[in-house]
Amino acid sequence: MPTYSFRNKETGEEYDKIMTWDAKVEYLNEHPEIESIITGAPGLVGGTGDRTKPPSGFKDVLSRIAEANPNSALANDYGKKDHKSVKIRETVQKQTQNILGGD
Repeated sequence: MPTYSFRNKETGEEYDKIMTWDAKVEYLNEHPEIESIITGAPGLVGGTGDRTKPPSGFKDVLSRIAEANPNSALANDYGKKDHKSVKIRETVQKQTQNILGGD
């Protein structure tokens, strides 16, 4: 449940309460001397999401998986980037599309 901050308009006292949104609305309706306040931006969690860099050891693992599976999606991102390896992957993908797609 979220934590909401309140201030008593008469005394200036500030405090927090853990409650649902509906309970907050009801609480403010029952106590007109209380107002809801924003004390700061919500805490943001760092170190998650798609914008983080995997550790170098994990990249090595992905590279080994890509080498063992040269026709996988991982091979495109983490496999060998030399001309021969790229051309082999492109040829295999093209032939696979021809066979499966009927082109």
